[in-house]
Amino acid sequence: MRSDGTAVKQLFTRLVSSLGRETAIREFKWMKQALIASHAPTLPAMLLRRLSGEPLQYILGTTPFGPLDLLTRPPTLIPRPETEDWTLRLADMLTPTPLRPLSVLDLCTGTGCIPLLLCHLWPPGSTRAHGVDISQDAIRLATDNAARCNIPSFQPSSLTPYSQNVFNPVLGDLRNPDVFKHLLQPFDVITANPPYIPKREYDELPLSVKNYEDPAALLGDPPDSEEQDGLTFYHLISRLLRQKGMLRDGSIVALEVGQAQADAVEGILQQSAGLRNTQVWKDPWNVKRVVLARA
Repeated sequence: MRSDGTAVKQLFTRLVSSLGRETAIREFKWMKQALIASHAPTLPAMLLRRLSGEPLQYILGTTPFGPLDLLTRPPTLIPRPETEDWTLRLADMLTPTPLRPLSVLDLCTGTGCIPLLLCHLWPPGSTRAHGVDISQDAIRLATDNAARCNIPSFQPSSLTPYSQNVFNPVLGDLRNPDVFKHLLQPFDVITANPPYIPKREYDELPLSVKNYEDPAALLGDPPDSEEQDGLTFYHLISRLLRQKGMLRDGSIVALEVGQAQADAVEGILQQSAGLRNTQVWKDPWNVKRVVLARA
């Protein structure tokens, strides 16, 4: 026991040197709480993982997202506070009811954080959400998170009223339009936090991001793409939005964007998708973070 205590003290001292005292104390407290609440690894093991650069959310196995506590596992992208902020704002903006349930499509869903938070916040029976991702790891995690949040799955072909909000995780590629034909179209709300980081910016990211989180969830352009501005997925999404039956009159599209991308994405939605009614939301750090459009 004394040996363990000595090891923890030494590792904590190293964590203070690495992160600063305030951050290290806060993270150490969360590690101890995780140790009590679950079958987490030993405290020295957790500290060693953190010192190696592994994100704290992967070590703890969960992260808060609004009032939810979502599971986090590598390599699926960890939900960010910026995404939480605009999802809460979107939830406040709309008032679905069981008499007029909304059909929600979340592209590049990852952990499922966006549709699951909407399902949690909106009235029971008012929301039928789909989350599409190309990653099997992401779809497994989104499915586990839905179970953790007590949000059941459903059959997209069914028009039967539901007493609860429901979520359908779908493995699929945005480049394959057939994926969406089997879902509950048209959609009232389409959301996405797609990969949008240009290669030049990705190369400068901290190792804690590059070594652990899926590059495919971060890099906005294929390696062989002529354009390396991080906008490839917005062009893909705009092509999807043009498809007959995807949107109904008054539908809302909300796309998260990277720094200095909002104007370009707004232009793509206006010109390529024909969505002229657009606006840009800033995040709490005064960065243009979301492009919102109405059909």
